[in-house]
Amino acid sequence: MLAFSASLIYFVYCYAVVYGRVAAGPPDPGAIVTDVALFTLFALHHSVFAREGWRRLIHAMAGPLERSAYVWIASMLFAAVCALWRPVAGVAWQVEGSVPTAALFATQTFGVWLTLRSASMIDILDLAGIRQIGRGAAEPGEFVVRGPYGWVRHPIYTGWFLMVLATPVMTLTRLVFAVTSGAYLLLAIPLEERSMRRTPGGRYERYMQAVRWRLLPGVY
Repeated sequence: MLAFSASLIYFVYCYAVVYGRVAAGPPDPGAIVTDVALFTLFALHHSVFAREGWRRLIHAMAGPLERSAYVWIASMLFAAVCALWRPVAGVAWQVEGSVPTAALFATQTFGVWLTLRSASMIDILDLAGIRQIGRGAAEPGEFVVRGPYGWVRHPIYTGWFLMVLATPVMTLTRLVFAVTSGAYLLLAIPLEERSMRRTPGGRYERYMQAVRWRLLPGVY
């Protein structure tokens, strides 16, 4: 949990402060390629660990530390991505005026709230692998159909999009991060849902019937 929290805090600092600095000179295609490759490495970890065969292998080696190993590696990789992210010169947009700026900050703040609120409705100890150590793998219960999870099926991802896109000053460094991470989420959602639909008892199927939209009500 500490590693996971530390990696997220470090990301917030990097995105708000480091990536907000406008780099001088023309945009460097090499920096963009490097950044995309870094995030792809992080994404591959998630994709590999999501495969049932790989999870069985890790569980055979690590036992009840399977989930914790996933969190440790993911946290270290995410922190490394943030630290090694190369600046890209230029600004995509810079909003002027107090009202538009305040509106974007309000949207970004709502994204932060949505992410935290949605995360709080998940068993954090289970997410970090702590409960797995105490009782082993447990049968999943019914999916929550209330609060943000009653609006869309992936509210944490919706909050992420709002956080990384609703900024008054979008440097190209930020934009590459936002677009790359957003593209990964859009690709990951169908694969994630395909795995979730395999849960016993048709739990996720019932959840999909109760909550139609994935990210944005009325759109997607």
